[in-house]
Amino acid sequence: MMKTLFLHPPSFEGFDGGAGSRYQARREIRSFWYPTWLAQPAALVEGSKLIDAPPARIGLDQVLAEARNYDLVVMHTSSPSFFADAKVAAALKEAHPHLKIGMVGAKVAVQPEESLRDAPAVDWVGRAEFDFTVREVAEGRPLESIDGLSFRNARGEIVHNPERAPLEDMDQLPFVTEVYKRDLTIENYFIGYLLHPYISLYTGRGCKSRCTFCLWPQTVGGHRYRVRSVGHVIEEIKLAKSYFPQVKEFFFDDDTFTDNLPRAEAIARELGKLGVTWSCNAKANVPRETLKVLKDNGLRLLLVGYESGNQKILHNIKKGMRIEVAKRFSKDCHDLGIRIHGTFVLGLPGETKETIEETIRFAMEVNPHTIQVSLAAPYPGTELYRQAVENGWLDAEHAELVDEHGIQLAPLTYPHLSHAEMFDSVETFYKRFYLRAPKIAAIVAEMVKSRQMLLRRLREGKEFFQFLRERRAQRAA
Repeated sequence: MMKTLFLHPPSFEGFDGGAGSRYQARREIRSFWYPTWLAQPAALVEGSKLIDAPPARIGLDQVLAEARNYDLVVMHTSSPSFFADAKVAAALKEAHPHLKIGMVGAKVAVQPEESLRDAPAVDWVGRAEFDFTVREVAEGRPLESIDGLSFRNARGEIVHNPERAPLEDMDQLPFVTEVYKRDLTIENYFIGYLLHPYISLYTGRGCKSRCTFCLWPQTVGGHRYRVRSVGHVIEEIKLAKSYFPQVKEFFFDDDTFTDNLPRAEAIARELGKLGVTWSCNAKANVPRETLKVLKDNGLRLLLVGYESGNQKILHNIKKGMRIEVAKRFSKDCHDLGIRIHGTFVLGLPGETKETIEETIRFAMEVNPHTIQVSLAAPYPGTELYRQAVENGWLDAEHAELVDEHGIQLAPLTYPHLSHAEMFDSVETFYKRFYLRAPKIAAIVAEMVKSRQMLLRRLREGKEFFQFLRERRAQRAA
C-alpha cells in the first residue's frame, strides 16, 4: 500500500469548497462542512492521513513539509478552486518529484481531459464515485487496469479507462468517523444553523430529484438513492458518540434524507433510543405524520431547498415541487417545533425583478428560522451549465464562479436581468428577511437564553456585515 496523503488544499481565506459543500465559496459567516468525500476513501486506505487545510488554517509550507513523508497525494478540487489547486499540485511535484498526485471531485469527474491538460503536475483523476478507484491506485495496481480512472501515461498521453459501476452495497464503506477521530479537530467545523460542535456524515448517496442546478447528483452521486442499512448507520452514530461526547448534533448530509420515508422513520426511531439530537436535508414535501415521528425521536432542524417562490421557475429547474405543498410543509414544521434552515437561489432560468420580489415575499411567509441566499451557479456537468452555454447566458467576465477572495459571483446574465441586478438582490433579500421586528425579536430571545448563543450570534453578525461590505466593494470594482 502506498503511503497516501488525502488533501483538501489551502485555498481562499475562509473558503468552504470541500466535498459536502453545496456552494463552493466563501460564506456570509465563516462555515466549514466536513470533508466527508475525502474521509471515505481515506478510511479505505490503511496508514493514510487526511489534511483539511482551510478549516485547520494550514498553509502551503506546512503541506509541503508533510508531503515529503508520502508516496501518493489525493487532492479534492472544485470548479471554483481548480486553478489554485493545480498550483498546489505543481508546488508539491516541484518540492517532491517522487510524488504521484491524483485529483477527485465533481470538477474532474466531468472534465477529466481538460483537468489533466490544465494541471500538468497531476498524474490521474478519479471520475464519478471514486472511493474504490482511489484504494486501487494506493494498492499499486497498474493504472490502466483501474475502472473510473483517467490518467497520463508514460508517453504523456491522456487515457480514459471504462466507467466504474456505482457501489450498490453501501455497507461496504467503512465509517468516516474513524478518520474524523484520527485526523480532524471537530471544533474547526461549524455551520450557522447547526449546534456546535456537530458531526456530519452520509447515510446514502444519490437523489431522486432532477434539479438542473444541483451539483452532486449530476456529477458523482447519481439519481438513485443508494443507502446504508439502518443498523450500519446506527452503529456509526454509537461509535461517534463514544469518540466525541462533546458533540451536540448529528447532521445527515444525504442530498435528500427523506427520499425514503419508511427508512427515515426507522433510523429516527433508533436515534430516539440513543437520545441524540439530529438534523438532515429534506424536500419540502414530507407529510406531517412522518415529520411527527422524526421530531419525536430527536429531529431538531431540516435543511430545505426552497430555491424560489415562483412556480414557473420551479418547473424550469425540474424541482418537482409545488408552492402550496411547500407552504403546508412549512406550517407543519412550525406547528411541530421543527426548525427550518431554508435555502434560496437567485438567478435561475426565468428569473426577473418580479420573481425575485415574489421569492422574498414567499420566504417571509414560510418564515424559516434562518436562510441562505445563493446566486445560481452553473457548475460544469449540470444541466444548468449546458443550458447557459447553449443560450448564451454565461457572463464571460464572471464565469469563474468566485472572485479572487472566494466570494460568489453572478455568472449568469439575461436580457431582462443583469449580473449587477442579481448580485445586488442577495443583500436586499437578506436585509428584508432578517431586519424585521419579529425576526430580530426571535434572534434576541435566542441570545438571551444562552451565553454561548449570544457570543456566537455576535460573532456571526460581525462576519455577516463584514461580508456585505466586501460584496459592495466587489460590486463597486
